[in-house]
Amino acid sequence: MYIGLDIGTSSVKAILLGEDQSLIASATAELTVQRPHPGWSEQDPDSWWRACETVLDALKAEAPKAMAAVRGIGLSGHMHGATLLDAAGKPLRPCILWNDGRSGKQCSELEAAEPKFLTLGGNRVMPGFTAPKLQWVRENEPEIFARTTMVLLPKDYVRFKLTGEYVGEMSDAAGTLWLDVARRDWSDALLAATGLTRENMPRLVEGSESSGTLKADLCGRWGFDAAPVVAGGGGDNAASACGVGAVDPGSAFVSLGTSGVLFVTNDRFSPNVDSAVHAFCHAVPDTWHQMGVILSATDSLNWLAKVLKRNPGELTGLVGNVEGPSPVSFMPYLGGERTPHNDVDIRAGFFGISHGTDDAELCHAVLDGVAFALKDCLEALSVAGTGIERVLAVGGGSRSTVWLEIIASLLNVPVDVPVDGDFGGSLGAARLGQAAALGSTEGIFTKPALKASIDPVPALTQRYAEGYERWRKLYPALKQAGF
Repeated sequence: MYIGLDIGTSSVKAILLGEDQSLIASATAELTVQRPHPGWSEQDPDSWWRACETVLDALKAEAPKAMAAVRGIGLSGHMHGATLLDAAGKPLRPCILWNDGRSGKQCSELEAAEPKFLTLGGNRVMPGFTAPKLQWVRENEPEIFARTTMVLLPKDYVRFKLTGEYVGEMSDAAGTLWLDVARRDWSDALLAATGLTRENMPRLVEGSESSGTLKADLCGRWGFDAAPVVAGGGGDNAASACGVGAVDPGSAFVSLGTSGVLFVTNDRFSPNVDSAVHAFCHAVPDTWHQMGVILSATDSLNWLAKVLKRNPGELTGLVGNVEGPSPVSFMPYLGGERTPHNDVDIRAGFFGISHGTDDAELCHAVLDGVAFALKDCLEALSVAGTGIERVLAVGGGSRSTVWLEIIASLLNVPVDVPVDGDFGGSLGAARLGQAAALGSTEGIFTKPALKASIDPVPALTQRYAEGYERWRKLYPALKQAGF
């Protein structure tokens, strides 16, 4: 038996799998995000741990006999979050999250001061990454920075609570900008650029390796017969790739979660900093991946639902059969954007609203806007020489068939929909836990059963190609106007 824990931005999900990877039980606990200033995004690290306790308690209550036989636990989590601990392992401040934009000034200064961020790190220095967050703390909260003994990513703080060990893994560590991504090791030069050393970093393992075992008191609490190993795990997208079997070079998926991701597996480190493509280690050995990332995918839909006082599912149900783009355009830049613009200051907006615009057209515009932003990601990957033949869909947004129909036709590739599309991260984490417990990745990362495959509709492909050409003119127009 194996457990996957996925520490997301809005919730913690846990699944319990059998030896054949069949789902035995699952549980979810909600999380909240604090935004104390415009552009800021923070969470209490201990809220992740409390949520983990809640979901593991629920798994034990639902399936105590299966829980007793658990041999491996895997972790997945939202990337880039700066979790600062003191010498006693206590958080010094709220975690600065992946979608926090406060460190724009530090990004430009770090890029100018240390060019190795673009070569060894393989990525543009963006406010979402961990390194500029620490530089912001260094400059604005020097007393906190001086007391910082250890910097962990969100899932690795949960690992610390589970095992008592400071350990990270390659896929998540690559998103800090302190990793020499090709060598899969911390870079002393990149750490020094933000006033840190290896002493402030956890030791690193591969995602499919053991990082330690569960503490004895927790084994008793959750009824494990023997202490399970805790796998290295993966950053949320790398773990999702493991969950949908996207571990072979060329395999790809699209994630419609809080953020949106177009993910492709590579057999080598393949940076493309000019187009703001992310180039990271994968969660399995000797493998890397590229990502185009947008910051507000289902976040955009949830925002609209909140404003209109409707349920997101109810809203998407209003859209009906799509015959082309909405007459209204939406730019999904609620908190800035990564690929391809690397622009922390740009903001979202609707264009083309008329007296007749209704909730359905606004929702349709949001679905289009996110899809157009994913098309931007595909274009950036194409410039990097990466092609995509088909994608799997994961994340909460993959429950919307109309959204997937838009994406399939716009990207002009088939979209495969797994049966459990909303469990990509937790399923991948559980699989990594299984690999760590067995000491092998052989036969672990198979593709899941599909409930549907959505092919591009030629007429829609043409109409959406024309709509994309109009839509992509909005960003430069906004920037020229000073937005």
